[in-house]
Amino acid sequence: MRIGLLTDGGYPYATGESRLWCDRLVRGLAQHEFDIYALSRSARQEGTGWIQLPPSVRRVRTAALWSAQGDGRAYGRRERRRFLGHFGDLITAVCAPVAGAAEGADGDDAHRANVFAEGLYGLAELAHEHGGLSTALRSEAAVRILETACHAPGARRSVRGATVPDYLVLADQLERALRPLSPDWYDDDGLGGVDLCHATTGGSAALPGLVAKRFFGVPLLVTEYGVQLRAHYLAAGPGGDATLRAPVRALLAAFQGRLAAEVYRQAAVITPGNTHARRWQERCGADRAKLRTVYPGMETERFAALGERHESGGAGAGGDGGDPNALVWVGRIEPAKDLISLLHAFADIRKEEPDARLRIIGAAAQGAEATAYLAHCRALAAQLFPDEATDAHAVGDNCVSFEEVGGPGAPELVDAYAAGGVVVLSSIVEGFPVSLVEAMFCGRATVSTDVGAVVEVIGGTGLVVPPRNPRALADACLALLRDPERRERLGAAARARALELFTVEQNLAAFRAIYLELISHAPVRRPAETVDAHGEPLPFANPAEAYVPGHWTAGQARSVPMPPPVPMVPPVSMPLPPHTTGPAPFSTTARTSRPAEAVGVGAGQALGESDG
Repeated sequence: MRIGLLTDGGYPYATGESRLWCDRLVRGLAQHEFDIYALSRSARQEGTGWIQLPPSVRRVRTAALWSAQGDGRAYGRRERRRFLGHFGDLITAVCAPVAGAAEGADGDDAHRANVFAEGLYGLAELAHEHGGLSTALRSEAAVRILETACHAPGARRSVRGATVPDYLVLADQLERALRPLSPDWYDDDGLGGVDLCHATTGGSAALPGLVAKRFFGVPLLVTEYGVQLRAHYLAAGPGGDATLRAPVRALLAAFQGRLAAEVYRQAAVITPGNTHARRWQERCGADRAKLRTVYPGMETERFAALGERHESGGAGAGGDGGDPNALVWVGRIEPAKDLISLLHAFADIRKEEPDARLRIIGAAAQGAEATAYLAHCRALAAQLFPDEATDAHAVGDNCVSFEEVGGPGAPELVDAYAAGGVVVLSSIVEGFPVSLVEAMFCGRATVSTDVGAVVEVIGGTGLVVPPRNPRALADACLALLRDPERRERLGAAARARALELFTVEQNLAAFRAIYLELISHAPVRRPAETVDAHGEPLPFANPAEAYVPGHWTAGQARSVPMPPPVPMVPPVSMPLPPHTTGPAPFSTTARTSRPAEAVGVGAGQALGESDG
């Protein structure tokens, strides 16, 4: 089948959070074709180029969300009236307060949700027919609509204090969020011709899937490994984006809330990456019947040797080379990881176990905040252990060491987990704990704080304590340091659990089954060449050999548009099983053929090795 993969700030770019699992998906399900519809988030991201694309990627189409954009096209009187009506409906629904609980909104709020949806799809149709949506969304007329809606009776209290500068900023932000409605992706050779849209995140990335579902009847699958709406809500809070005033943050969060609700309503299946994300989706209106947890798939090969040595030698006996008296922390050094509590906990541990050591191993600090936090942690370590060396790199007899992955003492990530007998996670905020799963693959016993999806990942194979509680963290670490047999049992159980639930193979198997299930329930659209004048199917219109690449189909070959600098190989045209249309599309005609495969090679950096 032909899959439209919708990404935002990730695949196929060499930077971005979703690039690794998306690449594993298209390579692991190579029996399908993938058309990539990618949104980029910065000029720097576009400058890094693409990763190496597999032959299963048929083509890539991109749109930038970071640049100022406007095609300069002005609407005539009729189009302007349509725009004002649709945009007015959308903004009125956004400014109205949400009523009702997660189990089901009241009648008024359900009506507002429908008004929002009709406004959204009206703007999409207008953009497809006449263009100019980006220009209109930044126009003075759009600003007047925003002002009227914010001061209308019954508007959210949080938006009534908005001023003219706020409306201008909000108009710019909404234009960027709605920009996926404007590209020329919506025809029978684009998203109208795919069998399934797979949005790899919510928010703007799912907008093309909504349009394809609305106007072409293409089923929509939404995967969220991190709930974008949660990030928008956090940004709308007191500690949110300091560059935006509170009314703007509130309106943007309200818009994203309405959009998420519509995405969840239209999706055929929603696949959260863990129960923590699933709860957020349910609270935001997702139907439980559509939710299926699919854990992220992680590569196991580089951790296999250490895990096998652990099983054969045992952590307690030192058979895998780890220091049984050492605690190891691995991750990005930032305030959310709460190394302050970990250092205080280790001070209590040293009082009872003088031979204990703590190795903090992370990537190089990125940005001023991370650099300042690392300096603060080092200063605290020197204060807590004044009689002990706490060198920034060397380990030796130091009780606390700060090391970089790839630096002295930890040349590879797997060596970081091999360095001690217990792996510790001390975070106060965590989504899916990648470092914890990696430790489990290595067969290490773990002590973690109860945040995010930690309890779900651990599943009883490690010790879990409340966050921001150094004493509880110290007690749990002491319990494992003093009991090597228990460490060995927990490590073996953790490795078995990780191999069962968190591998690339289980991730691919889940999506393979979901793809087949969704396409089996989709109505069939018959291309024009397979039916007669009365709409009846023509027997043998597509002979079996037409589905197999070879010289007999060479006459049908045509090139596939791919953006530079990616070299193209002309695909072989092979009609695939068709499907029926949904609601009337933008006055388009049925497609007549589908190229079956094209080899696309991205000009960019190679994949990194870690999801983290």
